[in-house]
Amino acid sequence: MGLSRRGLLAAGGALGAAVATAHPATAGTPGRETGAPERETGRRRVRTGFERLAADGYAALDGQRVGVVTNPTGVTPDARHLVDVMHADERVDLIAVFGPEHGFRGTAQAGGSEGRYDDPATGLPVYDTYLKSGRPLADVFTASGVDTVVFDVQDAGARFYTYIWTLYDCMEAAALAGKRFVVLDRPNPVTGRAALGPVLDRAFATFVGREPIAQAHGMTVAELALLFNGEFLAAPVALETVRMTGWRRTDFFDSTGLPWVPPSPNMPTPETALVYSGTCLFEGTNLSEGRGTTRPFELLGAEGIDRRWAEEANALGLPGVRFREAYFAPTFSKFRGRTVGGVQLHVHDREVFDPVRTGIALLVTARRSWSGFAWRPDNWIDRLTGSTRVRTLIDAGADTDEVVGAWQTDLAAFRAVRREYLLYR
Repeated sequence: MGLSRRGLLAAGGALGAAVATAHPATAGTPGRETGAPERETGRRRVRTGFERLAADGYAALDGQRVGVVTNPTGVTPDARHLVDVMHADERVDLIAVFGPEHGFRGTAQAGGSEGRYDDPATGLPVYDTYLKSGRPLADVFTASGVDTVVFDVQDAGARFYTYIWTLYDCMEAAALAGKRFVVLDRPNPVTGRAALGPVLDRAFATFVGREPIAQAHGMTVAELALLFNGEFLAAPVALETVRMTGWRRTDFFDSTGLPWVPPSPNMPTPETALVYSGTCLFEGTNLSEGRGTTRPFELLGAEGIDRRWAEEANALGLPGVRFREAYFAPTFSKFRGRTVGGVQLHVHDREVFDPVRTGIALLVTARRSWSGFAWRPDNWIDRLTGSTRVRTLIDAGADTDEVVGAWQTDLAAFRAVRREYLLYR
């Protein structure tokens, strides 16, 4: 019986050892890479995909009418926006910009966008991609008049961070519209060492998870684009990736030498990204996930919680992290203007810290130490974790090890598929 990697992921990954090992370059997947690996001598600053593209005189865009999917994170090392740079360069025929959630210039909060407008700085038309997919998004690309769609957005490393699904939707729409697609790579800010956490069941697919990948995917956007094209898209797009140089899979963002621009209003620092793939699960509960504070996703709490939660969490001895009893009053979102109690995460050894295991442990201990704990009525936790399994196990009294153990077979299968699309050592 033949079994493709695509079929294995769709089946939930029970046969991880049977994964085919053909690299996408030899498996017939449309697409090619720009920028072969360069020999490095000592540690140096990472050069992003955009830097490599510009250094090559924009050869990959020669003769093309270009549109860019980007947001405030699409910056050069000296903090200029790539749209401003490309617009001023006669070697590029940049005719459109496409804004994701939060907008091209980043003025919208979670669940919002900027709509259709003309950018005051460049005069370029800005089209809204948020919550558009399939044929409606393909029609936006067609109406814009572009030949090539370029993607350059900083990711945060978690399956439920929506920019990677904007990437997916734009790739699908570009294929429908007959457009080329070029992905300019940027670092995964929390390293690309490993994939962690549960793998999405397609029955729970939404904009916070379209396809069966792990909760912390451990990939860059270019690697994800290759994975999407090779495993999930019904009609692969004409894809080209422009890789980085100087980035290693063990690199955290602060070792890249690049400026950190908040990818969204509640992702202010790389430290936020470090915990986000675990503590974002609290969006699926009646506790605050720290929105409306200066430490979103590092502060968690609710009215009625006291020191017992921090004590119980610390008693687990989770690697690389400690928990401080904390009190805070969010300025917006849950518990706006009210003082709540909870914990603040303090990651003291990020090399051994496991954000997903930590997030599960905090859910387990919150439920045990606070009688008011509840899931969101719409069971949003199932969309975040990718199935009913985490919620039902915790409700049944499972401990952290039992919950984490329940997804290991699926995770092993995803890791085997993921390995074939990695571009960096």
